Amino acid sequence: MSSFRIAIIGLVLCGLTSCSKQAYLFTSFHEPANEGLRFLYSDDAYHWTDLNKTFLKPEVGTQKVMRDPSVVQGPDGTFHLVWTCSWKGDKGFGYASSKDLINWSKQQFLPVMEDEPKTVNVWAPEIFYDDEKREYVIIWASTIPFRFEKGMEEEENNHRMYSITTKDFVTFSKPKLFLDPGFSVIDAVIVKRATQDYVLVLKDNTRPNRNLKIAFSNDALGPYENVSESFSPKLTEGPTVVKKANDWLIYFDAYGQKTYSAYKTADFKSFKDVTSEVSIPEGHKHGTIIKVKRKVIENLKK
Repeated sequence: MSSFRIAIIGLVLCGLTSCSKQAYLFTSFHEPANEGLRFLYSDDAYHWTDLNKTFLKPEVGTQKVMRDPSVVQGPDGTFHLVWTCSWKGDKGFGYASSKDLINWSKQQFLPVMEDEPKTVNVWAPEIFYDDEKREYVIIWASTIPFRFEKGMEEEENNHRMYSITTKDFVTFSKPKLFLDPGFSVIDAVIVKRATQDYVLVLKDNTRPNRNLKIAFSNDALGPYENVSESFSPKLTEGPTVVKKANDWLIYFDAYGQKTYSAYKTADFKSFKDVTSEVSIPEGHKHGTIIKVKRKVIENLKK
C-alpha cells in the first residue's frame, strides 16, 4: 500500500476518532468544599466527564476549604492554582503549583488584603497569564464596608474586584483596585481575544440582578469599560470561557435554575443558549477551563 493511501486512511480514521493531541480540563469542587480539587475532562468542550477523585486537599485558610479553583499553565509548563479558602474572615486565598496536576507544591496562603483590616472576604481568585507582559494576573472580589456606593447592597456584601501581578510567585505587586463598575461585582474572568483586545466576563452581584455582563479593554489589567447589559438569566454566577473553533463558550452556574449552563458567542455582543447541547456531571461547581495536552488527562485517569 502506498504511503499516500496510508496517509489518507489515517486522516479518515482521525475523522472517526479523536486524534487531537489536546483536550479540555475543567477545575471543579463539590459542596461543602472541604474535600478538595476535582477535575472534569472533555474532548470537545461540550461533553464533560468527572474524574471522580480529589487531587489536592485544602490545608490553608481559616475554614480550610477549596472553592472556585482557578488554574493556568505557564509557558514553562507549570500549572498554577488559586482558590477561595474561606467564606469570610480571611484576607487572602490559597495557592499551589504543579508540573502534572498530581504532585503539588506546599500550599501557601497569599494575604493579599492584609493592609485592609476591614476586609470582609476574599472570593473567587481568578488567574490569567498575560503573554504580552509575561506576567501572571490574579483578580478577586473583596468587600470593604463603606468604601464604595452600595446601592441596594448591605455594606458587607458590596464587592469590588482587586488584582495583583507576579512573574515568579515569590514577589508580588501591591494589590490594586481592578474594577469598580459602580455596583457590587464578583466572579470576573479575563479573556484574551487578540493582541490588545481583552474581554471581562463578570457577575453583577446587586439585588435583584445577580447576573452576568461583559466589559472590554485593550489591556489585561484594564481599565475595563462599556459594561454591557446582562446576557444571562438572573441568579447566575461563576463564569469561565473557552475558545472552540470560531466561537467562545461561556459556562456558568445557573443556580436559580439548578443547572450548569453554557452560552455561545462569536463577538461577546450576541449570545446563544446552548445549555441543551452540553453535559455537565451533577455536583460540579465553579471552576476554570483550560486546554491541556491529552497526555496530562491520561495521567490523571491513572
